[in-house]
Amino acid sequence: MKTPSADQPEVNASPKKARPKVPRQPMPEQDPRRRRFNFEEVPRGYSEETAMLEASRCIQCKKPGCVAGCPVNIHIPAFIKLIAEGRFIDALLKLKEQTALPAVCGRVCPQETQCEAQCILGKKGDPVAIGRLERFAADYARKHGNVPDPVKATPTGKRVAIVGSGPAGITVAGELARWGHEVVVYEALHLAGGVLMYGIPQFRLPKEIVQYEINALQRLGVTIHTDYVIGKSETVPQLMAQGFDAVFIATGAGLPVFLGIPGENAIGVFSANEFLTRANLMRAIDFPRFATSPIRPHRAVTVGGGNVAMDAARTALRLGGESTIVYRRSKAEMPARAEEVHHAEEEGVVFHLLTNPVRILTDARKRVTGVECLRMELGEPDASGRRRPVAVKGSEFVVPADTVIVAIGNQPNPLVPQTSPEITTSKWGTITADSVTMMTSMPGVFAGGDIVSGAATVISAMGQGKMAARAMHRYLTGQEPPQL
Repeated sequence: MKTPSADQPEVNASPKKARPKVPRQPMPEQDPRRRRFNFEEVPRGYSEETAMLEASRCIQCKKPGCVAGCPVNIHIPAFIKLIAEGRFIDALLKLKEQTALPAVCGRVCPQETQCEAQCILGKKGDPVAIGRLERFAADYARKHGNVPDPVKATPTGKRVAIVGSGPAGITVAGELARWGHEVVVYEALHLAGGVLMYGIPQFRLPKEIVQYEINALQRLGVTIHTDYVIGKSETVPQLMAQGFDAVFIATGAGLPVFLGIPGENAIGVFSANEFLTRANLMRAIDFPRFATSPIRPHRAVTVGGGNVAMDAARTALRLGGESTIVYRRSKAEMPARAEEVHHAEEEGVVFHLLTNPVRILTDARKRVTGVECLRMELGEPDASGRRRPVAVKGSEFVVPADTVIVAIGNQPNPLVPQTSPEITTSKWGTITADSVTMMTSMPGVFAGGDIVSGAATVISAMGQGKMAARAMHRYLTGQEPPQL
């Protein structure tokens, strides 16, 4: 057990008196003047002493709203109490009872709108830094080792196929493997991890952390086949015919949405998916050590205001050029996390807000030279609850660019539904699944994550994965999952 040093507050003694005096602990970050030129992780993480001090702020509510605010219902006060006591490995084990990816969720989940939004301390001050503490526990365990392997149930003799290895697929694979099922994962790309590998930059989520979790799955006995495209190599009905007792579809929302404006087919226009996949998974940022053709923007314009837009704009900046974000609403309506917007601003990304692109300009060789935009003003709220942007007539202007990255959303990957007509879909192309069991219209076939909900968060995909895993175990055995 860790003991506070002489110059640190005694976090366990007289907690009622100590807590109000302890402010929320900031996390050290890499200097923006340096980090804009590298792909190293931006936040540096808590030290042991700082983590214990922050954990001491938790007042251990009898009815913790933070747990209800977590899509996977992590026992938040319990793991935080263990950190306050210096029992860091135990804190990680408590997290692992509910989440397969604590190191990932601690970095990329929107805690400010979920668990931390429900923290009672946030009513009059700053909430407990739940995400930072989750990250700390996972990082400590990964660096120091000595984490016991999960207990596995007796083999059931049932075989399950998982299509896709993103957050939902990883969650289902881990749960079912622990409960005694034989699990085989099929991943279309050359490394497992899904959007965690191809969509989120190294400076926000180091790839070695994702692969550490993938390796943990394999230690559980999960088999992973990469470069294996279900819908091409085999269809879902063919998997069932080959002896799988159940299938879970977790193919995500990987079909990019474009603007539909003149010039969008020009040389130098990319979907955020392609741009980030080249940089993250295919390591174009390390050319020529990696042979993937690099994208070297001198003036990059990213269209959009979500986390993907921030990731793309900040990646473009690190590749050596000027980077600008064009967003049709104001900063208050941006769906991106406030932290990501702040980091982008610190690093020098330029924001053109209340601005909408209407045409991409090109030269005689059809290469991008700029983006023609209109100024916007906010009108009445639309169906999303945000104020509708309205064009200001005569306000056209041009943002110079040689690269345009479109980050305005993604649609569900259509390949599996198109090759499995037994599986029904919605008018948006998402797979239709029961809201409780996550079973599709095809018996024994379940689905979850972005292929069901549309593009959403890592933690929401994991939440659907947990629901599906429990329902799949009941489907396979007729019993509730074992308490391990």
